[in-house]
Amino acid sequence: MKTFSKNFRLFWQGTLLSYRALFAWLRPVTYMASKIFMPLAQMFFFVFLGTSASGKNSSDFFVIGNAIQITSVSGIFGVTMSVGGDRDAGTLPYLFGTPANRFMIFFGRAFMHVIDGTIGVVIALTWGVLLMGLDLSHTDLSALGLTIMITTFSTCGLGLLMGCLSLLTANVMFVNNFVYFSLLIFSGANVQISTLPAWMQVVSNILPLTRGIAASRALAAGASLSEISPLLINEIGIGLMYSLLGYFLFAWFEMQAKRNGTLETV
Repeated sequence: MKTFSKNFRLFWQGTLLSYRALFAWLRPVTYMASKIFMPLAQMFFFVFLGTSASGKNSSDFFVIGNAIQITSVSGIFGVTMSVGGDRDAGTLPYLFGTPANRFMIFFGRAFMHVIDGTIGVVIALTWGVLLMGLDLSHTDLSALGLTIMITTFSTCGLGLLMGCLSLLTANVMFVNNFVYFSLLIFSGANVQISTLPAWMQVVSNILPLTRGIAASRALAAGASLSEISPLLINEIGIGLMYSLLGYFLFAWFEMQAKRNGTLETV
């Protein structure tokens, strides 16, 4: 029980401190603007572009796709910087020098971003309802909330893996931007998966967001939680896969860095 309490405290304190450190340079007004207006700008762009190009009378396809995809802002950029920021700040040697539970330290980096990403999606969907005519009257809102949380968790799993890659390269922001914009296409946020080339469909199936977006659209159309549960189970599996890959890469990096004396240069 004492060990559990110690690990829980480590997890929670690490979660809060890493999140606060990530946004220490932002004023609250700037942060709120990024949470409120960034989703609106992205949705306006793709909704008007998509409906104009496709000739669709309804914008729900693009509104839901981009609202759910907004979670990758927290999942990709936020989590990556929470993990990789220790190297830039020069605190990585201190982190690896502690005897603290690595599992708690690592996964604590993503916890607040699951909440942050969920809030971002809710804000985006609110914009969709208020300004773009999104109809959620036939939607099971509790199932939609669960879908949003699971999708955010899955995306944060990819962010954990990207964060570990940031320990290996100085060009992580280029990679993050590439992944973020790739998800706009591969996840089905703006393009039907079935219309993509076969190789792109294969990539879509191993990425987070794909099933979460599909499940959200099905719920908006009136589907029940039991009907979309296979999609959510698979989305959880995708998130766990990326999270565990990230954790093993994190452990490998620590081992190699200590062995080679290259904590800040690998």
